[in-house]
Amino acid sequence: MKAVLALEDGTWFEGRSFTGSGESGGEVIFNTGMTGYQEIITDPSYIGQMVCMTYPLMGNYGVNPEDVESSRIQAAALIVKECCKEPSNWRSTETLPDYLSRQNVMGIEGIDTRALTTHLRLHGAMRGLMSTMELDPVTLSEKARNLPPMEGRNLAEKAGSSEPYAWTNEGPVPVRLDQGVYKWPGKGPRILVYDYGVKWNILRLLKEMDLDILVVPASFSFEQVCLLNPDGVFLTNGPGDPAAMSMSIENITQICDRFPVGGICLGNQLLGLALGARSFKLKFGHHGANHPVKDLETGKIEISAQNHGFCIDIDGLNYLQQTHVNLNDGTLEGFKHKNRPIIAVQHHPEASSGPHDSRYFFSRFKRMITQ
Repeated sequence: MKAVLALEDGTWFEGRSFTGSGESGGEVIFNTGMTGYQEIITDPSYIGQMVCMTYPLMGNYGVNPEDVESSRIQAAALIVKECCKEPSNWRSTETLPDYLSRQNVMGIEGIDTRALTTHLRLHGAMRGLMSTMELDPVTLSEKARNLPPMEGRNLAEKAGSSEPYAWTNEGPVPVRLDQGVYKWPGKGPRILVYDYGVKWNILRLLKEMDLDILVVPASFSFEQVCLLNPDGVFLTNGPGDPAAMSMSIENITQICDRFPVGGICLGNQLLGLALGARSFKLKFGHHGANHPVKDLETGKIEISAQNHGFCIDIDGLNYLQQTHVNLNDGTLEGFKHKNRPIIAVQHHPEASSGPHDSRYFFSRFKRMITQ
């Protein structure tokens, strides 16, 4: 079925829908991962975004119910050069086209993804609209310009949970707090996890560290945290503009005064803003599983998984120390507080999919809260 993808600047591409009729819009970004398409499209950080995969063939190993990072597909659409309709893998339970169609998410193939990626690298990520029903590029570009920009959007409340839950080997299990009190069931250190759109592998790895986990919504207040009295607080990844989350930033500022805190991705950005840093939007973001990051404390270079469109700058804050740097563009990839138990990284140490070079971050966090 013929489909057209038009960007807000008037650039357009013709292709074919492999998920049937429909229309979808959002910020168009590119991801350089060669595999991991199922983990990518189920990552809540991609809410509001249409993902272009730079590797030319997707869907060749199908999908399965185990390789998911949330309960459903989160990306607004998937853009590929070619989608495999007949996957070959012993773990596959469904094709990629059927998986997308079943959840009413559009997929387009047959466009020049290299040309699209080059355009986004030169001009930056931009809004786009994909349709099988309206094929006039001028009309679609106009619709794209009317979509809300990513700057100024607080999407974490939509992406994260609305009620507290515990994490088990079977996944999330809702819990009720008795007058704000929780009977921690485990024997390990008690960790309160703020869900801004958490990838499930973060929770899996925290659980593997023998940490007792309670996950709470973004709106969970400092006073509620104090009632639960955790040994540490963890801030997760999520979508949107961190600067738009003023209530969360104010809340985190108070939390930092009392509890050890760790953060990943959006959690890193919110933690930085709460401590006085500034945030800014990257030209086309960092999305992929092959980004080089240097650990400034050890001198080692890690290949990292990344997914973010914003970054923070801690220049001038002498109480914060940069711990990691992105070797592609020199942006900050991690920091710690010089006097308080606070650490954070911008990249994704849980990967999924991606390399495991940075998984030591979870050990560092556990060591920090138990010292």
